[in-house]
Amino acid sequence: MEDTPDFDDLPSKSQRKRDMDALQDIGSELTELNEQQLASIDLPENLRDAVLVARGMKHNEARRRQVQYIGKLMRQIDDPAPIRSKLDGFLSVSAEQTARLHHIERWRERLLAEPQSVSEFIAAYPEADSQQLRTLIRNTAEERARAKPAKHFRALFQMIRDLVDARNRVKTAADAPAE
Repeated sequence: MEDTPDFDDLPSKSQRKRDMDALQDIGSELTELNEQQLASIDLPENLRDAVLVARGMKHNEARRRQVQYIGKLMRQIDDPAPIRSKLDGFLSVSAEQTARLHHIERWRERLLAEPQSVSEFIAAYPEADSQQLRTLIRNTAEERARAKPAKHFRALFQMIRDLVDARNRVKTAADAPAE
């Protein structure tokens, strides 16, 4: 029998490097969060301070070195999984918001391009004021034709957004468990 250590159980140098890079990426993502999001994550004091310092840095090289330092601090955390899951939660909320805005934008473009889509929109959102909707569509077309500022174009977006958000609030309230 040989007295050589069993190296098969240890991660390879490449794997350790990938793990360190993943932790540095988490640290970099922490620097991109807003105040409220950052406050909602349980971080050690020294890591939170390093993230706040990095957020204030404007020079790329200094910021890069600070993010490397944050990665070093991240390696001292026993389990970075809760931090990763919080960051993923923020990203999913962002993806949902983006999808919502795209949905609203598609409705606005359809309403402006296809006259028959007005009746489809009113069928989908019966609480919509059809007269106001038609007026906004007509005024937006006039704005575009005369190359005027997009006042009615924005107002149409806001009207659609308000209707979509009201529908989502009702749906969310209906899905909530009764107390």
